[in-house]
Amino acid sequence: MNRPELADFLRRGRARLEPSDVGLAPGARRRTPGLRREEVASLAGMSVDYYTRLEQSRGPRPSRQMLTALARALRLTDDERDHLFHLVGEEPPRRDAASAHVRPGLLLVLDRLYDSPAQVVTDCGAVLAQNALAKALVGDASARPPRERNLTRRFFLDPTARALFPPEDLPGHARDHVANLRAVAAARPHDPEPAALVAELRASSEEFARLWDEHEVSTRRPNKKRFLHPVVGLLELDCEVLLSHETHQHLIIHTARPDTDSYERLQLLRVVGLQDMTPQGATG
Repeated sequence: MNRPELADFLRRGRARLEPSDVGLAPGARRRTPGLRREEVASLAGMSVDYYTRLEQSRGPRPSRQMLTALARALRLTDDERDHLFHLVGEEPPRRDAASAHVRPGLLLVLDRLYDSPAQVVTDCGAVLAQNALAKALVGDASARPPRERNLTRRFFLDPTARALFPPEDLPGHARDHVANLRAVAAARPHDPEPAALVAELRASSEEFARLWDEHEVSTRRPNKKRFLHPVVGLLELDCEVLLSHETHQHLIIHTARPDTDSYERLQLLRVVGLQDMTPQGATG
């Protein structure tokens, strides 16, 4: 681990970003350019003390998960992300597998969608990034351990994940999750991630095993979804899915049609979203 080079790389990465680059309000006038240490730490989901020690060449060796979070917080390109891993003495993630690194341009789009819930999800269902309104609608995925951020896994193994939907919509969501995972597993037969998820769910969920045996196949596509939010009530939203084939990621955007009850409720959710009223079970 090259601590001096790592510290310099982090400081320079932080200095080149403005709050607006990461979806933050400018706030008071800043004495120095760039983000504050506490802002980077918050974006990466780590303590300010831990991040400060990294910038001061005295921090412990970051985990691969933490390196991925730092790369996302600093809006690093793929090459910069790989360099970050090398500085810590780690091999960068394979580029032919599903990547947990969200491209800076995609994060910029996510931050600009302030009036529509949006999140970046891998084709296997792992939530990588959310905007504020998505967290208000379906819960903050970053507040849960990495293992519990997978939408498909939580839908079948965590009952609270289903509370966001009307009961009559649950069978359709279950089929969609299974059909999408089957398509991913078939497309990447040598990738251990989808295979491990299938094995776990077949062993742990009778419903998943039954649907898996029906051999339905589909991928995430634009559709309509209904959400039961505990504060604003029922929302009927259009779901758009933008694909990034190279990284096996989806940008999922939910919008409400103007002049509808759902549109008014979504605007209300923007107001109450900063309060601690969000549901705990997130799904997509």
